[in-house]
Amino acid sequence: MSECASKGCGCSAGPTIQPTAPAPLTTESAQAVYRIENMDCPTEEALIRSKLAGLPGVIELDFNLMQRTLTVQHELPSLSPVEQALNGIGMNAVRVNQASAMQTTKLSIAKMDCPTEEALIRNKLGTVAGVADLDFNLMQRTLSVRHTDQVLPDVLVALQALGFEAQVMDAAEATSPSASPVITPTNWWPLGISLVTASAAEAVYWLHNGNHWSVVVLALVAVFTGGLSTYKKGWIALKNRNLNMNALMSIAVTGAMLIGHWPEAAMVMVLFALAEVIEAKSLDRARNAIRGLLDLTPELATVQQVDGTWREVSAKQIAIGSCVRVKPGERIALDGEVLEGRSAVNQAPITGESLPVEKAPGDPVFAGTINESGSFEYRVTAMASHSTLARIIHAVEAAQGSRAPTQRFVDQFARWYTPIVFGVAIATALLPPLFMGALWLDWIYRALVLLVVACPCALVISTPVSIVSGLAAAARHGILIKGGVYLEEGRKLRWLALDKTGTITHGKPAQTDFVAWGNALASDSRSIAASLAARSDHPVSKAVAQAAQTDAIALFDVAEFSALPGRGVRGQINGETYRLGNHRMLEELGQCTPELDQHIAALETAGKTVVMLVGAKEVHALFAVADTIKDSSRNAIAELHALGINTMMLTGDNPHTAQAIAAQAGIDRAQGNLLPDDKLREVEQLAQSGKVGMVGDGINDAPALARADIGFAMGAAGTDTAIETADVALMDDNLRKIPTFVRLSRATAQVLMQNIVLALGIKAVFLVLTFTGQATMWMAVFADMGASLLVVGNGLRLLRR
Repeated sequence: MSECASKGCGCSAGPTIQPTAPAPLTTESAQAVYRIENMDCPTEEALIRSKLAGLPGVIELDFNLMQRTLTVQHELPSLSPVEQALNGIGMNAVRVNQASAMQTTKLSIAKMDCPTEEALIRNKLGTVAGVADLDFNLMQRTLSVRHTDQVLPDVLVALQALGFEAQVMDAAEATSPSASPVITPTNWWPLGISLVTASAAEAVYWLHNGNHWSVVVLALVAVFTGGLSTYKKGWIALKNRNLNMNALMSIAVTGAMLIGHWPEAAMVMVLFALAEVIEAKSLDRARNAIRGLLDLTPELATVQQVDGTWREVSAKQIAIGSCVRVKPGERIALDGEVLEGRSAVNQAPITGESLPVEKAPGDPVFAGTINESGSFEYRVTAMASHSTLARIIHAVEAAQGSRAPTQRFVDQFARWYTPIVFGVAIATALLPPLFMGALWLDWIYRALVLLVVACPCALVISTPVSIVSGLAAAARHGILIKGGVYLEEGRKLRWLALDKTGTITHGKPAQTDFVAWGNALASDSRSIAASLAARSDHPVSKAVAQAAQTDAIALFDVAEFSALPGRGVRGQINGETYRLGNHRMLEELGQCTPELDQHIAALETAGKTVVMLVGAKEVHALFAVADTIKDSSRNAIAELHALGINTMMLTGDNPHTAQAIAAQAGIDRAQGNLLPDDKLREVEQLAQSGKVGMVGDGINDAPALARADIGFAMGAAGTDTAIETADVALMDDNLRKIPTFVRLSRATAQVLMQNIVLALGIKAVFLVLTFTGQATMWMAVFADMGASLLVVGNGLRLLRR
């Protein structure tokens, strides 16, 4: 059955209607193409055609239902009438032939930090012609609007109509995390007056054993001093047909006053306003947890001037290439490369390493790290706003804005929960008195209690605060997670595939054996091999080149050099073509002999990697290279096994070496002699038995990393590509961070489940208490707001992990 027929829209599921030929254009006509995601049926085509055909200036409409596009031939000075008409009938139209005219504006909205406010804004801006896409980041209180030219003023007016003051962020503010977080000051005195007068209303009511004119006056003062902003927000929401918590609370409090429950109405409004303030403060703590790392970078740095003198300069004004001096005990202000001097640097803010790292000329240093002992000078390699620390914070903030799977589920649940409970509340107020002879005031009161229970605050806030806290905690351990989805998926990992060189081993192999083969001269073979190896960045090639350099072997010029992926390298020297590569390359060239294979196998069984120098007709030499396993790799593999995660090593190295290294590290399975496509195939096979993670360098392992459910990049500090592209970037080369990531993922999942059960459990209890007549409004709001504070506090516990 076709998608159209399955929707039951009333049209037949017959053959697709082909687009009609457009009418000939006049010299003054123009063409606009729209993509309409919810247009895939002739019924919707007929609706759009009837709406647009009568617009003056519209010449022809050309529909393509299969591609969901609409081409409009027109003579209009502006397409606003067309876009407004499409929005008016609920069609989500995006202009696709005006990409150059599309622009994205990032807005800072200080009062937007709740999913109910996001829904209100989304509904409002969805009716503004020219708005193509909205991207919300509630934790950072920002909204990115993709729109056509000249539409931004309409967006700002629409936001102002909702009571939101939006500030347009410039390019530097939008991309840099260095700006101070927006903190809205709390005006405490209205809340204080409201609390005092509400308490006084309760006391006077008790003294008079009922309502009194003074009770009414005190209650009104309490409601309007503490709840005026709630009423304003509630009225705006109702005008826009949105049942958010402010609208529900406004209705509930107003209803309580109308049926004579004045002290209770006042106390409910005060408790709601107080809980809102406390909740906002708690969210600010989660929101700014990762940004606190920016305080680690000093505002000033000692910079060498043109005349050779040294002067303190603002870090933000220091240009790339400047020379900066760091004294013992100082924090490093900018990323750079050591030029002179030696020292030990505490890199915990970046990599999570507990021990200082020795730095010498040529080594990188990072902003926010601490110079422990010696003094040194370094050359600045990145501006303050683009340091490794700044990019980490920017990446985490972007991840905080993404929707995790649990959050998407909760948002969908809350979208249906509130109107359903609102409907139940109306039924509660009307049906028992009408059909069962029950007391009107009694059941209206119960309906008002239900309105308070209908607020989904604790539920919708339970997920983002936990995810944000988990992301911030991971960043403090030197683990950069690129979204809540990966934080949630980490607990489900069943297999972890690992590259060998640089992941399990140190990645710094050294040449251990050289064997001249055939009739070639040993000295010539080493020179030719070293000349080829020097042009490659593979660790094995580097080992061959380094050994030749140590022995002062002269190099030849290489022409037509090229890499042979998964095999080796090739180049011409003195007009002859030579190859330096592995056993796979040798087999493909047909140069294998029993004697040669036996010699190679003996070296590989010892855990060494063997490469051969091959000329036009024969093998000239064998080079054996060995790497050492990191101690942290053995510990990490043991921890992964304790967590129930199986391990497999995927390497382009020979099978003998792969098995030897795997046995030393304790890895479950190993596959050697693999090309990039072979690694992809192995990951796909592992994926059939559960979630798979892949640890690699992001180059030869790119296909496997892309296919894995979670791709890990090792040693990402200072590497732009890894920070930008990896699902999870480990800021140093310590494989033990992966078990830490899995444990954090599992802890986050537990907190998420606890929060959801707590929020829904309290709702369920009060639904029962309401129908049995045992719940009061102030109890309901206290429990609801109390639940919100509990889930926020529970989520913030992750920051301490």
